[in-house]
Amino acid sequence: MQRTDDEEYGEFVEARYDALRRFGYLLCGDWHLTEDVVAAALTKLYLRWPRLIRGGNADAYVRRIVVTCLADERRRGFARRERPSERTPDRFVADHAAGTTDRLAAEQALASLPPRQRAAIVLRYWEDQSIEQTARLLGCSTGTVKSQCARGLATLRAQLTATA
Repeated sequence: MQRTDDEEYGEFVEARYDALRRFGYLLCGDWHLTEDVVAAALTKLYLRWPRLIRGGNADAYVRRIVVTCLADERRRGFARRERPSERTPDRFVADHAAGTTDRLAAEQALASLPPRQRAAIVLRYWEDQSIEQTARLLGCSTGTVKSQCARGLATLRAQLTATA
């Protein structure tokens, strides 16, 4: 029996959803924004899915979409985002950021980095991408990736040693 594109897409989303959420959270530090961005990225991925499975790397492509969607969201600013309401949500959303003091300090330090440095650090050291893959995902040169990582790591080291 031959699988349909929709079945393959569903299996891909099921397998990669949590990793994409963690990736998005590391880029922006906001679980709610991450949920929105990952949902938008998966929608865009679905539109390209038939062409991607024939010859592309869907995992790299969807990470690139997440980075691009986050950049778009930052450019739009607060004016286009949802506003809080007086009515509480129907269900409780757990805080996934709870963890040890070290983890929280690392998350705060990562959140303080400029967006390009944060993206380069997350792609290189959290997602374990090569310099070339990171450059492709960010749409920049390998030299830019190296310099962004070096500056970002120096900032992280300084902030984490200052709090220790």
